Amino acid sequence: MAAARSRVVHLLRLLQRAACQCPSHSHTYSQAPGLSPSGKTTDYAFEMAVSTIRYGAGVTKEVGMDLQSMGAKNVCLMTDKNLSQLPPVQTVMDSLVKNGINFKVYDHVRVEPTDTSFMEAIEFAKKGAFDAFLAVGGGSTIDTCKAANLYSSSPDSDFLDYVNAPIGKGKPVTVPLKPLIAVPTTSGTGSETTGVAIFDYEHLKVKTGIASRAIKPTLGLIDPLHTLHMPERVVANSGFDVLCHALESYTALPYHMRSPCPSSPITRPAYQGSNPISDIWAVHALRIVAKYLKRAIRNPDDLEARSNMHLASAFAGIGFGNAGVHLCHGMSYPISGLVKTYKAKDYNVDHPLVPHGLSVVLTSPAVFTFTSQMFPERHLEVAEILGADTRTARRPDAGPVLADTLRKFLFDLDVDDGLAAIGYSKADIPELVKGTLPQERVTKLAPRPQSEEDLSALFEASMKLY
Repeated sequence: MAAARSRVVHLLRLLQRAACQCPSHSHTYSQAPGLSPSGKTTDYAFEMAVSTIRYGAGVTKEVGMDLQSMGAKNVCLMTDKNLSQLPPVQTVMDSLVKNGINFKVYDHVRVEPTDTSFMEAIEFAKKGAFDAFLAVGGGSTIDTCKAANLYSSSPDSDFLDYVNAPIGKGKPVTVPLKPLIAVPTTSGTGSETTGVAIFDYEHLKVKTGIASRAIKPTLGLIDPLHTLHMPERVVANSGFDVLCHALESYTALPYHMRSPCPSSPITRPAYQGSNPISDIWAVHALRIVAKYLKRAIRNPDDLEARSNMHLASAFAGIGFGNAGVHLCHGMSYPISGLVKTYKAKDYNVDHPLVPHGLSVVLTSPAVFTFTSQMFPERHLEVAEILGADTRTARRPDAGPVLADTLRKFLFDLDVDDGLAAIGYSKADIPELVKGTLPQERVTKLAPRPQSEEDLSALFEASMKLY
């Protein structure tokens, strides 16, 4: 164990020494647009696109009235098999019946969806000729519903037309979509606020997605009563997703350093880089995680903690939905996609599964050691929020301080000891790197560029955490 720990420390030191020595970029956002090394003009603007959000205990009961106000006559209700038997879905159906809304239920959503499961839901939506959509569940359900809404509204489009490049064509969405109401039942993805839908592309065994402001829900109903049914590990892994959404969006490349500058507003990406508005949401979400996540995991009846984590998920969603994420998420997609036999505790599924939040957080100590030299002040700031004593820390200490803070946080919450504990070995690193390379939509938002060798070292340093 000591030898493994020494190896990890050695790898992280190598990553630090190899860091680009250019000055850390400023906390200010007032810089004029400049030229990137490639000669293309960097962006000069950012925009905020957020779903309407309504929060309150019991607010789910209002969904039938909302759909009635929208004039909906034929609603597609999407959920998964497990949730279809639980109170959140029953509450929704009671409200629909009470308000005279006709609906059909699709409960075949796959936890961690694939292109196949997306296309099955899309086919259901096309046949149903629905005029509104309603998603009740976690990120998997909400993302599946977004895809069903998009492709049933654009029935002649090929599936890869809207999928992110380089795997898909990444075409802008120009067709009008139907109203979509999201009722999140987990506290992690923030999908009720974002224009992003993630899935496993089975042919390449890698995660990718669709990213467009056009597919964000019309309304998100955030009802903390739904969080009380979540098992311990679901709460934990969902919370780790919130944690990394906040950390990554706050440390992402600033929007005015992102290139190229879009030729038209419609081609400005949803993930734009860190910006003054996203920063506020990311930091606030992080403070809530620091205060409430451990309580929410350890006590299922702690309504205050679980309610606050439900809000934190939405807050972080507003932040990363407009700023973006970077390496933890980019590297997580092959970790989930290449899963062998690992089945996470508390997830009632019939297939191997590395929950998204777990796949993201396992690389976080190595990632933030790597990125810290480009943005040390921010790395120290978030370390302090998470409980580190940074009073005597210097800029070069930022990465190790944050990494150690994250390791302690994860150890206290009984998180698996690195990638090796979920079935990976050094022999898998080339495939993990190969699966990360197509994720340039997010990896290019890291404040520090990375080579294939850098990615290999990051995966190796993440094999063991403690």
